Amino acid sequence: MQETDPGLIRRASAGDIEAFSELVRTHQQQVWRFLRRLLGDDALAEDVTQETFVRVYTRLSSFTFEAKFSTWVFQIARNAGIDELRRRQRQARLHDTLGRRELAVLPSPEVGVELQMLLDKLPDDLRAALLLVEIFGLRYREAGEVLGIPTGTVKSRVHNARVKLHEWAQAGEHRRRRRGEPRDTAGSGA
Repeated sequence: MQETDPGLIRRASAGDIEAFSELVRTHQQQVWRFLRRLLGDDALAEDVTQETFVRVYTRLSSFTFEAKFSTWVFQIARNAGIDELRRRQRQARLHDTLGRRELAVLPSPEVGVELQMLLDKLPDDLRAALLLVEIFGLRYREAGEVLGIPTGTVKSRVHNARVKLHEWAQAGEHRRRRRGEPRDTAGSGA
């Protein structure tokens, strides 16, 4: 890949939209190819490619010309891709906690409502820890800093929240079966 003209980067950094559009056109295809291989999904790679260039735009003034521009863009793309993979892992873990792995693929609106209802039932301290770790992706230590509690306490609260959510989800499934309602199979093609 040929290196980007520094003058073009400077113009884009100064707010020249045409210059930025040229940067996108120059690097977009390679970034998409990289993300497609990283993520294993064409459509998701398109979304994360767009996110990458939003991040490039907002951080363009921080580019110091110490590395190749293409290397800098790929670092941003890699980070955006890893953020997406982590987001999907957190979502899958949360659905696993509820005992419904198939919902992580294609959650229905009803599942979102049910999940919110279950989260609302949690005590504030457990809900805050779970949300910071599972939804916002903070590490236990970072969540502890936000909450002003030790890391071990965050781990304990997240664990307790998962246990409660799992118990409530299982109890709801048991009630549905007793009433003769079909098992929720959203996302499983049934």
